[in-house]
Amino acid sequence: MANININVNVNAKSRKSRTIALILCICFGYIGLHRFYVGKTGTGIIYLFTAGIGLVGWILDIVSLVTGKFTDKYGLRL
Repeated sequence: MANININVNVNAKSRKSRTIALILCICFGYIGLHRFYVGKTGTGIIYLFTAGIGLVGWILDIVSLVTGKFTDKYGLRL
């Protein structure tokens, strides 16, 4: 059996800008533009057709972006 070494950097950050994502979220979050920006196309499409899941998801995304907990499609924080 082969040994596999996996190095995980717990401090890794996304290449996407949190500031740009926040601006997109505030201005166009109800259509999911910020989710398309970070690569989350599936939820971006859902936001597009549900107005940010009744605006509740949009508000939660703004809060998570401000607090630094929002992640990109790879799970890396912005």
